[in-house]
Amino acid sequence: MTKKGLGVANYDKRLMRVLRYIHDNPAGDMSLDRLADEAAMSRFHWHRIFHAMTGETCAQAVRRVRLHKAACLLLLEDAAPDEISRAVGYDNPRSFGRAFASQYGASPAKFRKQGVHVAPLMTRKEGEGPMFPVSVREEPPRVIAGVVHKGAYSRIGTAFEAFFGLCEANGLWPRLGNPVGIYFDNPEAKPEPDLRSMAGAELRLNEVPEDLEGFTISGGRYAVLTLRGPYDLIPQGYDALFGKWLPESGEMPGDAPCFEIYLNSPLDTKPEDLLTEICLPLAEKPA
Repeated sequence: MTKKGLGVANYDKRLMRVLRYIHDNPAGDMSLDRLADEAAMSRFHWHRIFHAMTGETCAQAVRRVRLHKAACLLLLEDAAPDEISRAVGYDNPRSFGRAFASQYGASPAKFRKQGVHVAPLMTRKEGEGPMFPVSVREEPPRVIAGVVHKGAYSRIGTAFEAFFGLCEANGLWPRLGNPVGIYFDNPEAKPEPDLRSMAGAELRLNEVPEDLEGFTISGGRYAVLTLRGPYDLIPQGYDALFGKWLPESGEMPGDAPCFEIYLNSPLDTKPEDLLTEICLPLAEKPA
């Protein structure tokens, strides 16, 4: 799936193509699937790439562009606010009025009367966060045994506690490798209570232990970011991987979820010495 003129992995052009689509079609389909199609990118990873490159989620960008378009129409045209509301994708004028007032500090009618200046659109995140080493390596398939977590990804620690308790109670550690976290869903596309992840570890034997669930991670090429430091740095690691390394790498992400490998334990390791690998599947390079 390659859009004409985008090249294999020109992320800036992909980003600008999506922003142009949002600006030119404010009342159109703004689903993540549609925006991923416009970018010709993996649906698993497009939202992370967009956020890391712009500092916004796709939903935030859509809202901002729609309201920016509405502000311009209010200043340049005589159409009624209700008409402008529909023209920028808000079917409910009250919802439009609330969103507009939240963004511009005035109702659409008052804004038009004031003739307030409209700031230019943001298109790219400014500045750089911390950098982390990234390598590309061939990974074997892995079978993960673990506990499924449903809900906010930030609360997966509860599932890890349950997993560790089962392992201790049943003497499972000799059958398991390093702990692994897998994140299956797009947090922009699903409500937080419906997000699915897994807290587990690599299985050294074929049979998944009772009371645990199994999941197979496909083998292949992966970009692996190594993060040294406390776990609260992990979001910055994702930003560096998706917002800096990936756009400069010439690589494209594959259609599979990321996973994290925890190489040591917070029980006997200082926070600054914790080692985490963030593994991003890569698409196969064309022959």
